[in-house]
Amino acid sequence: MTTPEQTTDARVPASIEQLEEEGDIAADYVEGILDIADIDGDLALDVKNGRAYVSVENEDPGALAALSDPDTVQALQELTRIAVQTRTGRFSRLILDVAGSRDARQGQLAKLVERAVARLDEGASQASLPPMSSYERKLIHDIAAEHGLISESYGEGADRHTVIRRG
Repeated sequence: MTTPEQTTDARVPASIEQLEEEGDIAADYVEGILDIADIDGDLALDVKNGRAYVSVENEDPGALAALSDPDTVQALQELTRIAVQTRTGRFSRLILDVAGSRDARQGQLAKLVERAVARLDEGASQASLPPMSSYERKLIHDIAAEHGLISESYGEGADRHTVIRRG
């Protein structure tokens, strides 16, 4: 049972204190995973854009290679979100980054949008992108808006994708 302070409604913005709590819970959870896997990593916590961000870093670029694959990061993020939601009783929009993988993925998505723009420049009325996570679709929407384009998401579940067109 949830209390009035604990809500699963994603539309209710979390306070800074709630986001910091999410970050602390997530860091503890991720640290446990790192310990089990015998992987060294330093954790950094931040709150920005209404989300808790947890980053796993290491000075040795190869030390986190086993965890920095985008699919692995996404899976770890979902497990971490579940752990946070279980502890807080609130929906979490937490973002987990491993070894800068989120920045690298944002660069890949920017190139994907550039290729879509090229298709539009060649006369296509719209460009459909492959299915991706909600976080990645949000990044696509942001990148498309920077180019002055309109983007919309279509489909359900694992097939949800973004379509970009001119305004």
